[in-house]
Amino acid sequence: MREVKSRYAILGMLSIAPMSGYDIKKEVETSISNFWTESYGQIYPVLKSLIAEKLVTKTVESEGGKPDRHVYALTAKGRKELRRWLLEGSAPKVQRNEFLLKLFFGEEIPAKANIAHVENFRELQRGLLKKYAAIEKQITRENAGNPNLPYWLMTISYGQHVSRALVHWCDKTLAELARIAKSGSGTKR
Repeated sequence: MREVKSRYAILGMLSIAPMSGYDIKKEVETSISNFWTESYGQIYPVLKSLIAEKLVTKTVESEGGKPDRHVYALTAKGRKELRRWLLEGSAPKVQRNEFLLKLFFGEEIPAKANIAHVENFRELQRGLLKKYAAIEKQITRENAGNPNLPYWLMTISYGQHVSRALVHWCDKTLAELARIAKSGSGTKR
């Protein structure tokens, strides 16, 4: 099912501007990589399929001494398909989370080890909050007047809200783990 959704990520990128496969990968990395990723191994086969379905066109630009540049553009049919998908509801997905899996079985290790895991996770979230603030500042500065900007900022806001909530959860969890450590339970092995 991942490839099916990849097609819409690529159609979405091409709705912003015509791009090469390399440009799509770089745009994904600088815009949506906090919640969606695509590899070259996914991008090029999907582009080939989108061309076959006439959702995307490809032009070849000569680069004079360099390899030719293949530029992909969204067709009217491609934009219609993107909009159709955007109007559909999204299916919730259960996320696999190794950190929570380890915490769930935390009674098997000393409370200190669980505390270290949660502290590391909290620092990760604090780092993400700094990253989101920098991204927000940069895209606001570089895209003033772009009609996509409010939507891009909404996705950044989502990440900020989630990370703030997770920092709060970490603080509460660390207090509970400290209580467990003090009581002497959670000291197996």
